[in-house]
Amino acid sequence: MLYQIYETQRSLMEPFADLAEVAAKLYANPLSPLGQIPMAQRVSAYFDLLHRLGKDYEKPVFGIRTVDVDGVEVAIHERVEIDKPFCELRRFKRFSDDLPTLDKLKGQPVVLIVAPLSGHYATLLRDTVRTMLKDHKVYITDWKNARLVPLSDGEFHLDDYINYVQEFIRYLQKTYGNCHVMSVCQPTVPVLAAVSLMASRGETTPLSMTMMGGPIDASKSPTAVNNLATQRSHAWFENNVIYRVPTNFPGAGRRVYPGFLQHAGFVAMNPDRHANSHYDYFQDLIKGDMSSAESHRAFYDEYNAVLDMDADYYLQTIETVFQEFKLVKGTWDVKNEKGKIERVRPQDIRTSALLTIEGELDDISGSGQTAAAHDLCTGIATSQHKHFEVPGAGHYGIFSGRRWREMVYPVVKAFILDHQPSKSAQVNSAAPTTSPAARRNRKTAA
Repeated sequence: MLYQIYETQRSLMEPFADLAEVAAKLYANPLSPLGQIPMAQRVSAYFDLLHRLGKDYEKPVFGIRTVDVDGVEVAIHERVEIDKPFCELRRFKRFSDDLPTLDKLKGQPVVLIVAPLSGHYATLLRDTVRTMLKDHKVYITDWKNARLVPLSDGEFHLDDYINYVQEFIRYLQKTYGNCHVMSVCQPTVPVLAAVSLMASRGETTPLSMTMMGGPIDASKSPTAVNNLATQRSHAWFENNVIYRVPTNFPGAGRRVYPGFLQHAGFVAMNPDRHANSHYDYFQDLIKGDMSSAESHRAFYDEYNAVLDMDADYYLQTIETVFQEFKLVKGTWDVKNEKGKIERVRPQDIRTSALLTIEGELDDISGSGQTAAAHDLCTGIATSQHKHFEVPGAGHYGIFSGRRWREMVYPVVKAFILDHQPSKSAQVNSAAPTTSPAARRNRKTAA
């Protein structure tokens, strides 16, 4: 019922938000009669802020059209390689007519970035992707909004998430011989489970695993997020945050943790910071500081765009990761795609190098939570373990912004390169391409 009430309220607010946008432009336009009245700039700023507080934020786009590779502009074509009911495997294919650059691109490592399914869209990692594209072939998991997935597409559990990750890894291994996997925040846990299960079966595992700011062991240095999960029972979450999708969406009737409730939780963690940010935005508009105002818009266009999570997946994650700590206790059983139950055993991983990254000031995944992966992966040789704590970085700083680009990325790049086989080995292990069209594509794309 709450979801329907929210949607009704949002629908009623939408025309007023649109009118506020029009009013803001009219008062800001010096050629408009309204733009000539006293305090027009202040009135425009008021309507602009009203519009942004009341508008509906849709899924953002990555919008990465080109990247600079050693001074050469390389074109990016974004496309979906695998389309699953709850996720798309998205590729950022690089094109260049510069032959030396093209040859360089073809020999670079393949990286699967596993984005979080914890409220925001995968575009939250836009800066991560853009930076990685300079030196890597990049794929990312683009999770879908559960309210857009029809009930006929079935259920989605944490086990399904793990099975998706394994399918994507196998796809890249079949295409390129092998790959590296990088997980940011929430997916560190299911990615470690996915690789562990592959290792236990004797499958080839990724060349390296980079795990950034995730709750491998959420009992270490618990944060406000962790405390909420431990202080509330499984029944409390099911009774208080799970609702059915209203009839005006394709996923009507699906049980979800709604995005608007998640967003309210995000804001509640730092209400003063958000209030001050919106006030500063209002002042920037009055002063005519469009650069600062645009930075505010860019951040909140992403931050305010949230998705619904399937209830089964969300509740299972809360129970497994934050309440029962099944991964670190060695009690986690997962149902594979064939319906067989398998035990998650990180100690079985032997051929995947492990890099963990934490932010010194991370208030979402506390100190030591990600580094705990090293204690679990005892089968990996000591020389293949590496941990990096980012000085002065909060949660978002380890994968976005200046600290990511200047401090974290060089470490990630070097680690992946250290565990990348030689070019000749890649050629011998990669699946052959025989069609004339495919051979022509390889001349210009990587």
